[in-house]
Amino acid sequence: MRQIFLDTETTGLNAEQGDRIIEFACIEYDNRRDTGRRLHHYINPQRSSHPDAIRVHGITDDFLADKPLFSAVAHELLEFIAGADLVIHNAAFDIGFLNAELARLQLPPITQRAGRITDSLLMARERFPGKSNSLDALCRRLEVDNSRRDLHGALIDADLLAQVYLNMTRGQDSLVIEAVQHGRGNLADGAPADLSVWLLPVLLATAEEAAAHDALMHQIDQASGGRSVWRYAAAAPSATAAA
Repeated sequence: MRQIFLDTETTGLNAEQGDRIIEFACIEYDNRRDTGRRLHHYINPQRSSHPDAIRVHGITDDFLADKPLFSAVAHELLEFIAGADLVIHNAAFDIGFLNAELARLQLPPITQRAGRITDSLLMARERFPGKSNSLDALCRRLEVDNSRRDLHGALIDADLLAQVYLNMTRGQDSLVIEAVQHGRGNLADGAPADLSVWLLPVLLATAEEAAAHDALMHQIDQASGGRSVWRYAAAAPSATAAA
């Protein structure tokens, strides 16, 4: 699966009030592997950045004065992301700005070009409810090195996002990924990974655990007035065999 990790920096927080994109970066992965392909541009927004925004990303108006307009790189961006799964942290923010820029050029919204949009912030909130889920917080929690990130920047943030996303999604499919990486299967050509090489341990309940389970089942049976039918259904074959 082709994925693009995308981030933007902007002149402010509100695209509807005229704030513009000043930087964007895209990093391409294919089947969870970095392909090495990057798309990164600074943009002349034709307006000044808010002082609070400059304190976040450090990109000054003077630095952007000789950079290309968004119109000069829009088609390159659309071609780069075509058909891919876009992974964005707080996707509504970046998509809103991208769509505003595209609308100025009378081009269709980004959602009509990408295959789908994945919001890593929503994923993080589901996995870590009630906790801070900023990119910095996730880097600390998932042990991703963000020591290079003194200020926000689209390219470094897209790279950190890719590492955070891979850590967050490394779950039940991890054995398959490891098998492929060690030459024991190939997901790219559709052939299933050979999982026969993995010896999965079977953990049996101890006598104490089995007794605690039986006691709990007995309590449920009593509380339901003898209607815990699964106990009797499980016992039925033995009773029939004894008869």
